[in-house]
Amino acid sequence: MLSKAVQDAINEQIKNELYSAYLYLSMSAHFEANNLPGFARWMRLQAQEEQGHALKFFDYMHDRGGMVKLQAIDQPPAEWKSSLALFEQVLEHEQLVTGMIHRLYELAAKENDYATGIMLQWFITEQVEEEKNAAQIIDTLKLIDAHGTAVLMLDKQLGKRGKED
Repeated sequence: MLSKAVQDAINEQIKNELYSAYLYLSMSAHFEANNLPGFARWMRLQAQEEQGHALKFFDYMHDRGGMVKLQAIDQPPAEWKSSLALFEQVLEHEQLVTGMIHRLYELAAKENDYATGIMLQWFITEQVEEEKNAAQIIDTLKLIDAHGTAVLMLDKQLGKRGKED
């Protein structure tokens, strides 16, 4: 059985993961509106991935006999100055999520909730990948900005996400 503190924290994280999905879906809409369908596809898949993260917490809560209490999700921003500014926000957001996961892990350790700690290890590893992906795209966008070319090539590359199968 989950402690009340862990249940409350997981419910908060479900909301946070759904906000992440909402944020990335808004970013996808921004790219669609700016005729960058590859960027839009990449963000849409990112939104779906975040929904999956929320459902992992949702299912875990039920597996442990906890009670899911869904919370209101804030409205995300809808416009960005540039693709670089948008991806810089992605990295900042993923760093914020990493901190949330770490605090949840610390709470699980404090509560001697070993099962939750083990479950959270997957998320800790996932956050390393999320931050790395955002940082790599930022680096590429900075190179593009420095040389003033290749945005459409990057758009095409990002559009291949999920099609490599």
